[in-house]
Amino acid sequence: MRPPYTPARMATLLVILAHPDDESFGPGGTLAKYAYHGTSVHYLCGTRGESGTVDAERLNGYADVAALRTAELMCAAKELRLAGVHFLGYRDSGMAGAANNDAEGTLHAAPLDEVAGRIAGFIERLRPDAIITHDQYGGYGHPDHIKLHRATMRAYELLYGIEWKLEPNGLWSVVKQNAPAPRLYFTVIPKRLLKLGVRIMPLFRQDPRRFGRNKDIDLAQIASWDVPVTTRIDTRRYLKIKQAASACHASQQLPAGRSRLIRFLFRRNQGFEYFARAYPPYRRDEKLETGLFDGG
Repeated sequence: MRPPYTPARMATLLVILAHPDDESFGPGGTLAKYAYHGTSVHYLCGTRGESGTVDAERLNGYADVAALRTAELMCAAKELRLAGVHFLGYRDSGMAGAANNDAEGTLHAAPLDEVAGRIAGFIERLRPDAIITHDQYGGYGHPDHIKLHRATMRAYELLYGIEWKLEPNGLWSVVKQNAPAPRLYFTVIPKRLLKLGVRIMPLFRQDPRRFGRNKDIDLAQIASWDVPVTTRIDTRRYLKIKQAASACHASQQLPAGRSRLIRFLFRRNQGFEYFARAYPPYRRDEKLETGLFDGG
């Protein structure tokens, strides 16, 4: 039986992330929890994941990688009960330094104000009560993640006159503001288990600096990027839903996920999802939040 959570009123949650699969592999449990209890959850996806590595046989019946990954996203959206899936219309970029990142049409190469303007248009249209996007490090350093973080912050400047300041303690403050704004959260990767994993991976003959399908993710660097956790969402009753949504993204499953170490760390990190609240600014003396909206 699912917990008796009910939002104080019908709310709208807008999730702004870079790729098909970010919504499921990341805050999928949170999205499922709110959607299954009446919140209107919309996903604004920056790209269609064109640069993702895909096994050739998975392209059977699809025109290209973008078509395959869009279909996978629609499958996941059905599992999560999303109210809508929207696209910003940019091409996927690779990891930092990838050869085609500066090509015309990529999210990485797009002017910041152009991306922010498109995001602002969706915010005005959907009128969300809360927004989730990537943190300033892009989670694991992906340029598209970082671009959407910056563009979402810029959209708040354009729409609400907010001027941001990143404090030494890692929390955001507001220097100036002209109008009320939706609550704003960043997805956060818990670092305690990640730091443990970085220390013990070499014992399993795995290099923490060369992780992922393409060996281009540096877990040691990621473990050093600390973003204060302000919000912890209990998603234990929604694990099966998140797993079903994640399974839709079959082309993006990590081979490393088959290792005993990665499976262990993944299981230990399930059941709760973590966020950093940027707006309204979080105070150090506040208690850890357990919901994205006032009252839940």
